[in-house]
Amino acid sequence: MRGARGLYRSLFVVGIAIGPHVAFADASMDRVLQKLEPEERAHQACSLRGLDAIRKGTHLKAIDRLKTSSRNRATFKDNIVVANGAAIRANHRWYALKYKCAVTDDQMKAKTFDFQVGAEIPEDQWEDFGLWK
Repeated sequence: MRGARGLYRSLFVVGIAIGPHVAFADASMDRVLQKLEPEERAHQACSLRGLDAIRKGTHLKAIDRLKTSSRNRATFKDNIVVANGAAIRANHRWYALKYKCAVTDDQMKAKTFDFQVGAEIPEDQWEDFGLWK
């Protein structure tokens, strides 16, 4: 019986510990975003949303990087980021990416993220586009 109580106590403590850490991570990210200029904040909010959307919406596995401006500089106007020369990295390979992302008026969150993944970018072109292994 004593072992069971210890287990329940451990689960209770783990439940309390996990909840605040998730909220803390969100609050911490918000503090970081608030320190950025509006355009950079919009780019970062879109990158965060984009990684999640692309992971869920493609066959690509192990997506770990999104570079907003690799071939062309992304634009920001009227709370919309348009990136026609972006890139996404999956399984240590880079792929061309185009996206359009609308952000909230405070640029803290992405409201929409529409994207198109293109062809794999050959490794001999990575340096030209500021990409890495």
